[in-house]
Amino acid sequence: MIAREGRGSLIRRLSAPQHCGSLKVLNARSDTAEGGPLSHTDEYTATMLEAMDLIWGEGFMAPGGEGHVRQMVRGLKLCGRRVLDLGCGQGGPACLVARWGAEVVGTDLEAALLTRARARVEREGLGDRIRFLQVDPGPLAFADDSFDAVVVSGALTQIEDKLATYRECLRVLRPGGALRGYDWMKPPGDVSDAMRDWFELEGLTYALRSPDAHLSMLREAGFVESRCRDKSAWYRAEAAREAERLRDTLHPQLVALLGAQETARFVEAWRLLARLCARGELLQVYAEARKPAH
Repeated sequence: MIAREGRGSLIRRLSAPQHCGSLKVLNARSDTAEGGPLSHTDEYTATMLEAMDLIWGEGFMAPGGEGHVRQMVRGLKLCGRRVLDLGCGQGGPACLVARWGAEVVGTDLEAALLTRARARVEREGLGDRIRFLQVDPGPLAFADDSFDAVVVSGALTQIEDKLATYRECLRVLRPGGALRGYDWMKPPGDVSDAMRDWFELEGLTYALRSPDAHLSMLREAGFVESRCRDKSAWYRAEAAREAERLRDTLHPQLVALLGAQETARFVEAWRLLARLCARGELLQVYAEARKPAH
């Protein structure tokens, strides 16, 4: 099960109004002139989120917890900076970035995720540093040059038109601002039958691209100093450990949360995930880029 700080609930294939090609990004939650808000079907149940908390830590929807977030923002000066967390999910990364000195605006489509994120902020006493917005699919609802940094933790995985998304990130960044994120990627070429089986078991649409494809799109969008860091070796070992824990020590807790049938599907999906990682078909890659200063 690939997740993000909002797995699949940030941007997906929707027939939304066009902007920069076929962009499906985020719009402030409001009615449109065409007759109401754009549609979105929530994917996360409370029990699913609790299951993910068991595996990846409370509030995190990607592997690695705090270490993952440190990898993502490595080298960034956060103190006093305004940061957009695109697809913030349950707010784990946003809270860390705020603790490290930033003012954070987090956006997501799903109300249930934001409810949990706001509860976390209240528990941690960070209400003066973080603001969460529920949004609709559509262009980013921020003015040009609004943020010093944009962080995107796994939210590009299901986006078909990544180039358009990168262009929107560039637009809302201030000159010299940084884009940081990680995404699940793949090697060049077609996906295997095993990968397609995993997609089907997951029940989600994936739009995986290679690291080189991401770099090409970042440059085409107008970013400079773009690079990717492949950290797949670490997660290959970690995914195998996760799959074993799901079959062993975590299994009774999963059954209590999900029931026997859903637990079986959950465990099988993770077994396939670990296998794809071991075969080098599923990559965990951190990307960084910068908006030109002038």
